[in-house]
Amino acid sequence: MIQACILIEAQPGKVQTVLDRVKKIESVRKAFMAFGRFDIVAFAEAPDYETMRKLSLAVNAIEGVEQTETVVEA
Repeated sequence: MIQACILIEAQPGKVQTVLDRVKKIESVRKAFMAFGRFDIVAFAEAPDYETMRKLSLAVNAIEGVEQTETVVEA
């Protein structure tokens, strides 16, 4: 199982909406608001790199997401 931390920057005023949508993604184990460069931190797991890539793309496709950075466990 591959684990990753997805760091999410959301548009102003859309952080809670993005967080709620991220939490509904099945592979996301935990997600919460953060202070600093990124607005949301999500922890996810997937069976392989291809599935993790698709998960990252799904997060990027959420309305209100400005950018993400996915840090995959080595």
